[in-house]
Amino acid sequence: MPMPSDANIHGDVFGGWIMAQVDIAGSIPATRRAQGRVATIAVNAFTFKQPVFVGDLLSFYVSIVKTGRTSITVEVEVYAERSRLQMETVKVTEATLTYVATDDQRRSRELPPLK
Repeated sequence: MPMPSDANIHGDVFGGWIMAQVDIAGSIPATRRAQGRVATIAVNAFTFKQPVFVGDLLSFYVSIVKTGRTSITVEVEVYAERSRLQMETVKVTEATLTYVATDDQRRSRELPPLK
């Protein structure tokens, strides 16, 4: 849930704050698939569909859409529950990001085989 410090004086949440949350959400399944450290290497697409307001309850839905030798591409959809009393839910953002699996020296490494 974004707080007043995450927004401008009109209560609109900064796009950069939303982008950071999307990156965190996208990294979770990427880290699981890589079985270790990953780094964001590309933001392939990012669309703000509706504004996000202070007090919105955000939900992030992530799916892996592609894997390569070292990379994992995910799609992230973000929904905002506008009013906890009326339960209005709207899609506010969608994005596609690519992560690369990295080793302890932060160099790319091959993804482990699926079990």
